Amino acid sequence: MFHKVAIIGGGAAAATLASELLERRTRHPLHLDWYTGGPGAGRGVAYGTPSQRHLLNVRAASMGMFVSKPGGFLEYAQSLDPSVKGSDFLPRRMYGDFLQSRVEQAVKNAGSFGHDVNVVPFAAESIMPSEDGLVIGFGDESSRADAAVLAIGSLPPRPLPGVEDAAIASGRYVTDPWPFLVSAEPHERPLRVLVIGLGLTAVDVLLELSARWPNARFDALSRHGKLPEPHLAAASAPHDDGGELIESMRDDPNLRAWMRRLRDATATAEDWRTVVDGMRPHTQSLWRDLPARERARFLRHARWAWERARHRMPPQVAAQIARLEAEGRFARSRGRMRSVRLSLEGSLDVVHSLPGGGESTDAYDLVIQTVGLNTDTQRTEHRLVRQLVIDGIAKPDALGMGFAAVPDGHLLDANGKPRPNLFAIGSLLRGALWESTAIPEIRKQAQGVADMLLAEESRRVAAR
Repeated sequence: MFHKVAIIGGGAAAATLASELLERRTRHPLHLDWYTGGPGAGRGVAYGTPSQRHLLNVRAASMGMFVSKPGGFLEYAQSLDPSVKGSDFLPRRMYGDFLQSRVEQAVKNAGSFGHDVNVVPFAAESIMPSEDGLVIGFGDESSRADAAVLAIGSLPPRPLPGVEDAAIASGRYVTDPWPFLVSAEPHERPLRVLVIGLGLTAVDVLLELSARWPNARFDALSRHGKLPEPHLAAASAPHDDGGELIESMRDDPNLRAWMRRLRDATATAEDWRTVVDGMRPHTQSLWRDLPARERARFLRHARWAWERARHRMPPQVAAQIARLEAEGRFARSRGRMRSVRLSLEGSLDVVHSLPGGGESTDAYDLVIQTVGLNTDTQRTEHRLVRQLVIDGIAKPDALGMGFAAVPDGHLLDANGKPRPNLFAIGSLLRGALWESTAIPEIRKQAQGVADMLLAEESRRVAAR
């Protein structure tokens, strides 16, 4: 086994892996250095929101922290409120509380399993190979590890092309909505707000700011102008085991054939959602079967449709958004943002394309960017990721979805060779796995990486 392991990241993926490692008995003691990047380890961005309006988009029964105990979160929630049902969509804040309490308990009990854990409230800034493992740099210090796991979530968002520096400097163009939502003050005067993007983050932004700013009007601009689909009010079982559909897709791995087969399957299902849900256990293997050119085609043409069908809104959230539209406080349109400039009056002039051709310019008091996860390791400003790429220790994914990696989590170096003691879990494995951001997938990855880190033969593998 690797006797000294470093986990890098302070969110749900890191917390899940840390708990997996610390709650296992091993023949030899494990020393864990956990670089959380700050206090409050375990919540991360996803579950760090303080708002009760922000709900999980997965039912409570499926949000357990461990593969061996998928109902752990439901038990926690019911201990606080016995009326909670497994089909409920609960606040993300509550899930953050669950993660934090669970990992704090794992750290507290580590000694009873013979382990030693050091929670480092700093971000790791470099990882360099050494003769006896890896050297982790943080601030002016460094520490040795036998192996390291990157569990840093998505990368810091970057402004979209066409946004002028003056617009960003004005504070009226918000690149990262989450710190803004925590600090935004109520406004009584009317505001005109533009949200760029229409995924689940956009929905969270709309719910929160429409409640805080009752006189504001919200527009949303996206390529297709469509919101995420809603979940059914009641939980439903998958259409079938997906066997026939999945086998037919594996027999002909090209995007057009897959879309045709999906349309046929949904046409005969009681509800299309049951078909999508039935595919979930197979999406990672299907992604691996898809040739590189077909993956690129999917990202260009079908990603938006899959994302809105796969990552759905809770029914009560969908009802609230529909109410905002009916009241005339929220409108959405199709188009692409071309440029954002700061006007002489202090507002932001947004130039965007129109569906029928041509362009339009509209003025806004505030523009919020919500275009999804940033996983482009080639162009990020994230200090550790840049260092790994520049030094050839890790290789960017060819399609900009995290790192090039083996599906089990081993990162590839610049020559395409797996690094035996450097792993990743979570968002930065999207290129290798595609489905790699939700708790059911992350807990499975954490279990697999923990198995490799603690295996008796892992030291021999690392030495080859």
